Amino acid sequence: MAIKDLTMKFHSPEAEITALDRLSLEVMEGDFVSIVGPSGCGKSTVLNIIAGLFEPTAGEVLISGRKVRGPSSRVGYMPQSDQLFEWRTIWRNVLLGLEVQGKLTRETSSFAEHLLEKYGLIEFREAYPSHLSGGMRQRVALIRTLAVNPELLLLDEAFSALDYQTRLLVADEVKQIISRENKTAILVTHDIAEAISMSDFVVVLTRRPGRVKNIHRIVLTCSEKTPIRCREAAEFRDYFYGIWKELDVYV
Repeated sequence: MAIKDLTMKFHSPEAEITALDRLSLEVMEGDFVSIVGPSGCGKSTVLNIIAGLFEPTAGEVLISGRKVRGPSSRVGYMPQSDQLFEWRTIWRNVLLGLEVQGKLTRETSSFAEHLLEKYGLIEFREAYPSHLSGGMRQRVALIRTLAVNPELLLLDEAFSALDYQTRLLVADEVKQIISRENKTAILVTHDIAEAISMSDFVVVLTRRPGRVKNIHRIVLTCSEKTPIRCREAAEFRDYFYGIWKELDVYV
């Protein structure tokens, strides 16, 4: 996936706001990349453009060499809220993306069922979202996204609605699922520790208008490559304070 010279301007009767300015970034297949930056720097705007929900003022996004021209099944999007429909069972929620895209077949249904079983939710298939914990709901949301077999996963503050302990556990589960399914993923987060512990690369954006300030390749020496274990690595502290200083939070 390649972002080339992306510029995004928003217009209102009062002013023109440049959210992104000539932002370029390349994400290799199988990488997990996190984007951090000061509030209002355009992090979520980047994801919306990649997902084809916004058309950029200038520049382009290429996925597998093809230009993004609108929403596509090649991209799966997980927002902050799990957006499960309370009146549909877990199974019917998991199938929703396939239904919307007109891809619900015996084969795709079997794949969705396989994902539910593989990740410990098959016994809840006839339950409703209100019967599940916040962490389990996020797992269902991820399985719903994976069921359409996207090339690229976008996670926009996907764990921020959870309490801290649940957030750690769910981030751990989600990272392991994404790794097992060999998916390319981009996470937008305000949590520096979360970004470091989950990612192969952390991209730091400048204050608005958002540009790439630095890209950190994350190399941690830990017994297990999981978000919780990665926080114990000797290098974790140096990455954390280095990125914190780059954010210009108080400027």
